[in-house]
Amino acid sequence: MIEIRAIEAKDTYPIRKEELRKNVSLSHKMVGDEEPDTVHLGIFFEGELAGIVSLMKASIPAFKDEAQYQIRGMATASCHQRKGLGKRLLEEAENRLKTAGVEFIWCNARVVALDFYLKMGYAIYGPVFELPEIGPHYKMYKRL
Repeated sequence: MIEIRAIEAKDTYPIRKEELRKNVSLSHKMVGDEEPDTVHLGIFFEGELAGIVSLMKASIPAFKDEAQYQIRGMATASCHQRKGLGKRLLEEAENRLKTAGVEFIWCNARVVALDFYLKMGYAIYGPVFELPEIGPHYKMYKRL
């Protein structure tokens, strides 16, 4: 059974540590985690938290006239990858934001996740850039 539901910031930390911050000095806690308009979602596979995403109110200046949110800390536990859980989680996140009147969603996508976001209908905005300790990223966006 698969279930997607709201979770607390602290619930995201184990997967963030293991999948996104392993072997780096950066914290698994993110600025904005505790903001009242931040949303954290978890996807549960057979009762176990298998994937996470945090949605934070943030803007790309070029699109300033639109209601925007940023995808942060999206990850699926390695033992649950290749099951379509990331796709389902992102679709649910987009649907919730669209229902709330958000028009534009964006992220800093790791190069290894580029194909995933392209398949989900995201477009690249600008050149590849480097995030220290994490590696190359693309800014990507989608109109909801």
